[in-house]
Amino acid sequence: MKSIKVSIVSSSEEIYSGEATMVFATGTLGELGIAPGHTPLLAGLTPGPVRVQDGSDEKTFFCSGGFIEVQPDIVTFL
Repeated sequence: MKSIKVSIVSSSEEIYSGEATMVFATGTLGELGIAPGHTPLLAGLTPGPVRVQDGSDEKTFFCSGGFIEVQPDIVTFL
């Protein structure tokens, strides 16, 4: 199964770094679902959950806002 690297960082520290098969977040224009090989994207984030799935394992983080940058092999939350 293909995966994508995920990095979640705040202004003071790295919160999470790992691999995922799917990532979900709430952008300013609606819900985002990011899979490996996704088209490059830069979008604003609204407060809400960020869900990182790796197979059957899922981790949930709270995002108070910021930005998401998507490249074909990495997703970065700022």
